[in-house]
Amino acid sequence: MRKKPQQKKKPQGEKKPQAEKKSTGPKKPTGEKKPPAKGKEKSQTGPKGEPPAKKKKVSKPDEKDKSKEKGKKTKKLPKGKQAKLQLAKQKALAIQKVIKKGKRSKIQKKVHYNVRFRRPRTKTLPRNPKYPRKSFPKKNPLHEYSIVQYPVTSESAMQQIENNSTLVFIVDRRAKKRQIKLSVEKLYQIKAAKVNTLIRPDGLKKAYVRLSPEYDALEVANKIGMI
Repeated sequence: MRKKPQQKKKPQGEKKPQAEKKSTGPKKPTGEKKPPAKGKEKSQTGPKGEPPAKKKKVSKPDEKDKSKEKGKKTKKLPKGKQAKLQLAKQKALAIQKVIKKGKRSKIQKKVHYNVRFRRPRTKTLPRNPKYPRKSFPKKNPLHEYSIVQYPVTSESAMQQIENNSTLVFIVDRRAKKRQIKLSVEKLYQIKAAKVNTLIRPDGLKKAYVRLSPEYDALEVANKIGMI
């Protein structure tokens, strides 16, 4: 019988040589670094290996205003006694500023170059009463019955009727010539051409009423009852 050839035992620790991988493309040269990818910047490290400082975002002015407004809205106002105390403090500070500076500290005085000073005109509105001050309106005291009091029947008055066709009356002292003329025309239905007046020494007012040529003074005197 033939003996089988003994296989040599491999020493422990030795490994099988690995088969080299087949590479179809050209081999890359060792020692060269990969180029940085487009759009990505290299990470910069600070001194002593510190992480890079973050860049601050520049906010637009509109964004700042919006952020402030949001902050104002979110703030809660104090309630109760604290709110009252804050308001009182604000008022006191405002009054303190006014007292220190004065209200009219910036107003300049007007320079007057003229000797005369004229008072400025102020606006005066017409009266607009809301209710009557008198319950009953005052009547005019001078009407035809109060103006002509009575006729004069003296000798001189009769001569005036005959010669000048004029009637003589005692009238109210406040009455004027036009008022006397109108009242005589209304009372006796005549037309007067002219009126003359005088005040006697006893204080009574005498009126000489000359009639128009259409009317006869004697007829009118008879109608009145002077003759």
